[in-house]
Amino acid sequence: MIDLKLLREDPDRVRASQTARGDDPSLVDALLKADEERRSAVSRADNLRGEQKAVSQSVRTATTEERPAVLQRAKALAAEVKDAEAGQTAADEALRLAHLAIPNVVHASTPPGGEADFVVLDQTGEVPVYDFQVRDHLAVGEILKAIDTERGAKVSGSRFAFLTGPGALLELALVNMAMSRAVVAGFIPVIAPALVRSEAMEGTGFLGAHAAEVYKLEADDLYLVGTSEVPLAAYHSGEVLDALPLRYAGFSSCFRREAGSHGKDTRGIIRVHQFDKVEMFSYVELADAEAEHARLLEQEKAFLADLELTFRTIDVAAGDLGSSACRKFDNEAWLPSQERWLELTSTSNCTDFQARRLNVRGRTPGGPRVAATLNGTLCAVGRTIAVLLEVHQRADGSVHVPVALRPFLGGVTELTP
Repeated sequence: MIDLKLLREDPDRVRASQTARGDDPSLVDALLKADEERRSAVSRADNLRGEQKAVSQSVRTATTEERPAVLQRAKALAAEVKDAEAGQTAADEALRLAHLAIPNVVHASTPPGGEADFVVLDQTGEVPVYDFQVRDHLAVGEILKAIDTERGAKVSGSRFAFLTGPGALLELALVNMAMSRAVVAGFIPVIAPALVRSEAMEGTGFLGAHAAEVYKLEADDLYLVGTSEVPLAAYHSGEVLDALPLRYAGFSSCFRREAGSHGKDTRGIIRVHQFDKVEMFSYVELADAEAEHARLLEQEKAFLADLELTFRTIDVAAGDLGSSACRKFDNEAWLPSQERWLELTSTSNCTDFQARRLNVRGRTPGGPRVAATLNGTLCAVGRTIAVLLEVHQRADGSVHVPVALRPFLGGVTELTP
């Protein structure tokens, strides 16, 4: 959630952020009102408790004649205090709900607008050209006996698949390559839980606009995560961290309903309900958040370049940001079969938005301060496999294995039918 100090000092900045996102700026006024009413409720309750304490003390010094009136006043104050405390509780909840309704304030450099209003920052590599009719990744995967969507649908329904033989080995190789790179870069490897409590989902901002994407186990009141960002963000909830920065690379299976994606990427493994991912997650001081964001982006770009892919980096527009992010960069790889760019990785600067919700602070000489959190996908495995199979395919159905990936695939230089 946003800093209420910022709201009070510069509400126009928060309104401008809402407008840039395409969200309702009147929510800012609702939060200002809830904040003022909560502060009034706290002041009223505090004043009444102070008066109650003074009256209680005066009972001991009151004369016989004064005592009945003093006791009557003490009784009346007790009722008023009870009423004021109930009002404070209601005001606290109203403020909490109004506070949760406001997404993070967008960075000054974030492009305004919606999904189509991104800005291309750069492109790595040239769009590949083939002297044969390219196959899509599912056709290549079926030739290699690496992907089986028919049996995935038979066993689990639409948007599920089996990775078999070279497909399974390719997944493990990508995960190990990503983790190895992350460790060298100073990230602590973590195998994260795929089920979390509601506090973790709410704290990371995934129960707002993205709630329809989330699977919930009603009987257990637990949620299946769509990214290990969620458990990694909640990992230090309620803690004061002795030293920052603190960096993790989390591996987990991820689950998404893909609500609203009817008819989109129904073929193959680009848009599925279950996939695996290696996610970078950083806790840093707020002043270091922008530098850390650039660091995560460079890790992602280096990984994709080592996979010998052509990709571009875009600055995502405000209306396409998640509620927690103030700025987000996507890396989109070229998908030959569809002749379009496909998002493979992204990295978001969430500033102190998530940490404020989850009460994560760093220890500083001036006392504990709210930390900043950032996340970045190093490898979304299924999509990466899809792009690798398409980009590196050959006319005979074989697939070139990028040099950097070979040590993690037993030295294999190509995948053959």
